[in-house]
Amino acid sequence: MTEGTYTLKGAAGHSLRTCHEQLEFRCSDGSCIPRLTFCDGHTDCEDGSDEQHCDECGDGRDQDSCQNCFFSCGLSDVCLPRHKLCDGWTDCKDGRDETRELCGPRQSLPMASPTCAASEFQCEDGECIHQAWRCDRSPDCSDGSDEDNCDQDECQVNNGGCSHHCVDQEMGFLCYCPDNMRLLGDSQCEEIDMCLERDLCDQLCVHMNGSFTCDCHEGYSMNPTTRECKAKGNAAQLVFTSSKGMRRMSITGTEYRELAPHLQGPGPVATLASNSTLYWAWQARGFIYRVSMYGKPQDAKLVLKVKGSVSGLAVDWIHQLLYWTSVESGSVNVGLLDGLTQRQLITGLVKPSAVAVDPLRGLLFWAQCGRFPKIERAGLDGRDIVAVVTSSIHRPVALSLDMPRQLLYWVDQGMRSISRVNLEGRERKIVVESNGYLDRPFGLAVFEGFVYWSEGVTRSICRANKHNGSQLQVLLKDVTSPGGVVIVQPVLQPKGPSVCGRPVRMCRHKCVVDLLPESPEFSCISPETGQNKSKEMPAISHTVPASTLSDPTFTGVLSLTIFLSLLLVGMVVWWWKQEFRLSKSLTGQSFSFKESQEQFIIEGPPTGPNSCLVKETLLKMDLDGE
Repeated sequence: MTEGTYTLKGAAGHSLRTCHEQLEFRCSDGSCIPRLTFCDGHTDCEDGSDEQHCDECGDGRDQDSCQNCFFSCGLSDVCLPRHKLCDGWTDCKDGRDETRELCGPRQSLPMASPTCAASEFQCEDGECIHQAWRCDRSPDCSDGSDEDNCDQDECQVNNGGCSHHCVDQEMGFLCYCPDNMRLLGDSQCEEIDMCLERDLCDQLCVHMNGSFTCDCHEGYSMNPTTRECKAKGNAAQLVFTSSKGMRRMSITGTEYRELAPHLQGPGPVATLASNSTLYWAWQARGFIYRVSMYGKPQDAKLVLKVKGSVSGLAVDWIHQLLYWTSVESGSVNVGLLDGLTQRQLITGLVKPSAVAVDPLRGLLFWAQCGRFPKIERAGLDGRDIVAVVTSSIHRPVALSLDMPRQLLYWVDQGMRSISRVNLEGRERKIVVESNGYLDRPFGLAVFEGFVYWSEGVTRSICRANKHNGSQLQVLLKDVTSPGGVVIVQPVLQPKGPSVCGRPVRMCRHKCVVDLLPESPEFSCISPETGQNKSKEMPAISHTVPASTLSDPTFTGVLSLTIFLSLLLVGMVVWWWKQEFRLSKSLTGQSFSFKESQEQFIIEGPPTGPNSCLVKETLLKMDLDGE
């Protein structure tokens, strides 16, 4: 198709230009819009034709011959799905999917950062573009400086922006990685986690000499036939909201019943599994209710009245806190589960849409759907904000954590996909993509080997394999305006030590959460004084006792610590007996030895959050040996 004009036959008979085949989409009324806005969830054509038939190929070819196609690289090349267009990586042989004309110029970096990233080329006017666009015989800088001096070896300057190896080419250069790494984008290499790459294990995985060994966390057992990790104890329940009320069902869809029919609305829902309590947000009214799964529906209690609508909800079962996102105030908020107090935690967000919390590691995650959609994380106190996902993301509407594997899942309504990353934002993978049940997803949950979600267009509750999207099942149909989804099973909220506000910061005894100061405070206190060294316990706060982590790794470390401590004490006792040859007449002084023993243990560096357990064990064993 070439540029030109054509005549629309009809009453108007206007003469309109032909849309550019690769850069534009032609609406049914003949007008042209940028191709990147086609099937993005927003109506751009006046007749709405850009949001119709969005499961078909974007270039008019038959869907059977071009499945999931959004952009054609040409008749002799491949078709690309939408998320691979303008992602910084050349997929078409001729590079047409990453041209400046299609993707637009890269944004210049803020004035506070005068230089471009290592993977970018800085034009003479200060603009930043992809390194891969340098010397590609097509000017991308506004001043054309990216095509100057193209006969030089770019690898001689900052290694071409490559993190590892750079190879000069006749035109431009190439970055490549060692065998155990892969190229991320144009220039950065990252180590390959073969366990996540192959996705053979549900939970624990050990890769050694090309073979994989799978295992399950405490609270799960492995199916000997399928090698899947199944939760022990009571059967898990799937709870979802809808305009007809809150309902629950088995995770296989075999059992189904109404839970709270009077709590109507597709709002977000979260759970405190230890007492089978649910928290539901009435979006339009800004109310958060608490209801028991096995109590009377009419016993639902209003816990919090918040400003604006609630778009996401999450429960911190360790510190007994409730986190939620508010669109109008652009904030992540926190309150006590009993509703006594609440406060804004993180502000200045644009259309925050979802929140998830991992209190065992002291991490809080949230998503934004604004002009620059992204997923970020911070400590439970809202500090140390780090970006997790910033590229190839359009409209993240729900988050869910796979606690056993330490992975974060999100559903993207704009890209019609479910993806995952590790908690550092690496090892990204699209799990479920454009399967006909992702046109308008809302809720999301991960449990055992499946990912669960609600879908508005097909009015259904679905699940699929959490590794690759296979085994798609429609668990329930004809759900009116399905909303939030949560899995209720105690194993999803394991007991653990009190990570006091931030990762790695553990309390030896108790953690106090104070929401009254200008910034929320998480403080460790001593049971002897009942207060922090710097201040008294606040009036409105929550105290969390330190407890034993139910993680096998921690249990192993604790066992090893106890063994080495006992060995050390035994050697000291043996040396002491050999040196002094104590007689029976001195046994009355053994209490003094115990006191010195205790003093030795206390004065030594703490072995961890549960070092008090080690001390108590040693003293008890010494007393038993008398």
